[in-house]
Amino acid sequence: MKNKITLTLLAFFLLLSACKTPKTASNTEGPKMPPSSNSAISQSQTVRGVWLTSVVSDAFKSKENLQKAVKNCADNGINTIFVVVWNRGRTLYPSKTLKNLIGIESDEKLNGRDILQETIDAAKPLGIRVFAWFEFGFSCDYSDKNEFNGKTQGKEILQAKPHWAALDRDGKIVKKNGFRWLNGFDPEVQQFMLSLLKEVVQNYPDLTGIQGDDRLPALPSEAGYDPLSISAFANENDGKMPPNDPKETVWLDWKTGKMNDFMKQIHDELKAIKPTTVISMSPSIFNWSKIEYLQDWPTWVKNGWVDMVCPQVYRYQFERYQKEIALIKQQVGEEKLRTIIFPGILLRVGDYYAPLDFLEKMIAENRKNGVNGEVFFYYEGLKKYPDFFKNVYRKKEK
Repeated sequence: MKNKITLTLLAFFLLLSACKTPKTASNTEGPKMPPSSNSAISQSQTVRGVWLTSVVSDAFKSKENLQKAVKNCADNGINTIFVVVWNRGRTLYPSKTLKNLIGIESDEKLNGRDILQETIDAAKPLGIRVFAWFEFGFSCDYSDKNEFNGKTQGKEILQAKPHWAALDRDGKIVKKNGFRWLNGFDPEVQQFMLSLLKEVVQNYPDLTGIQGDDRLPALPSEAGYDPLSISAFANENDGKMPPNDPKETVWLDWKTGKMNDFMKQIHDELKAIKPTTVISMSPSIFNWSKIEYLQDWPTWVKNGWVDMVCPQVYRYQFERYQKEIALIKQQVGEEKLRTIIFPGILLRVGDYYAPLDFLEKMIAENRKNGVNGEVFFYYEGLKKYPDFFKNVYRKKEK
């Protein structure tokens, strides 16, 4: 009799457990990012990020400086670092791809240091995610100011591969805002960039993911007048030649489509290597991003080619910031806004520092719209307002 009662009670409790309704995720839980071996951070937390740059910063001056910078991020509640690894035609890690192309393995100023590995080593014990940020994307050099031993870094790429140059309608190398560009439509150039991306995914197992920005995948809309692109356009448009206006609708859409194709290729090939790789992009605001740099990133979101987007909502007035967040919601939808959008906020540029009340309003506007984090440009701005970030992140969103 005792055994019969026990079995009856056991059956009752099993039935009761099976009927329980599973808990649903709260809208405030934050991004469901793929797990990363370098991070002890719960997937339910927000993304509180900074970009760590190689210019206007002493963070990379020594290994000790870099360790201090990462520790400072942790002390301020930052849980995600986007560290630059591709700048002015140089990698900031040892690259066989770059060495095979120009005979230089990494930025000479580093004297053989591996900035990416140093950042990962410093961040891992602190539970900070690390992304390899390919800042320069398809641009190869910037102005004529970045010299080392009397040579301008980055020019070696086009010296080795002159046919890789992006050309404008006058047949000149595309130069926009001081940046000179490689032809992102050229399969050889695309393979070079993919090789760089694959290197970090394959060689750094504790890396959370990669990030491109307003130069990857991107190309100034003035580009496309090289023989290869002209021929491709004609073959796909009944023999028509590209119009003289680089922003003519059909021509602009065709070029944007090529950047979309490359975005898909980045996604597919990196995920094939390591499915948990988080693919993040930080484009300009749409649709300016498309008109000027062929970046149709709402399409990337729609097709699932990106896991995170950190649009550069760099605004100096709250009303304009508020307007852009509302537009992004319209462009990607409320669900995507809450799960994969983490706006880029301008913290410092030159002598400008975002005022504290402005920062508070932008962060509050993000939370109001269900946005579960933001990324600040750039790290050095943390030093001016240490108490602010500790209060906002360490206490309120721990």
